[in-house]
Amino acid sequence: MQPKRGSTARRSGKYAQLVASNETKVMSDALTLAQMGCVVPAFMTDAEAFAAVALAAVSCDGALGRDEAHALRRQLEFRYPYRERSEAAMGELFDQLLSLLRQEGVDGLISKALPALSSLQQESALAVAAQLVHSDREVSKEEAAFLEDLACKLDLPSERARIVIQAISALNRDSLLS
Repeated sequence: MQPKRGSTARRSGKYAQLVASNETKVMSDALTLAQMGCVVPAFMTDAEAFAAVALAAVSCDGALGRDEAHALRRQLEFRYPYRERSEAAMGELFDQLLSLLRQEGVDGLISKALPALSSLQQESALAVAAQLVHSDREVSKEEAAFLEDLACKLDLPSERARIVIQAISALNRDSLLS
């Protein structure tokens, strides 16, 4: 791949040469990594990142049950941009995310996802994650630890994150059960 034509047009002199040289080097390094069969790191879009947090939530205990898989689908299928994607496109998205999950683990998936989300998106992702860990009606120690760890990594005040988790917990509490 070549740098975009005109990308150095507004730059002058040595700076333009350095930028052009670095752009070409980065692209050739990426090509070399790809040729070696390595996954070339890429930034996630906000849609990929939001889905990654949701996937991490249902995977954090090491088991993806039927209830959790259905809940994951329900949480995303009516949200933009997922509602506009075909089944095939959603399948591709989750194939990519599952591959990354296998390579990097839950923590790696989260560390790649969070930088792509704004504070507001992170808050929503935390709420969805909390809802998803409640989807099988039991919150395991691993799931509780995941939510606590996720809350600490967000660009949210810790009190705000705690309130979100508590609100979702209250929403899922079966308080009429004797």
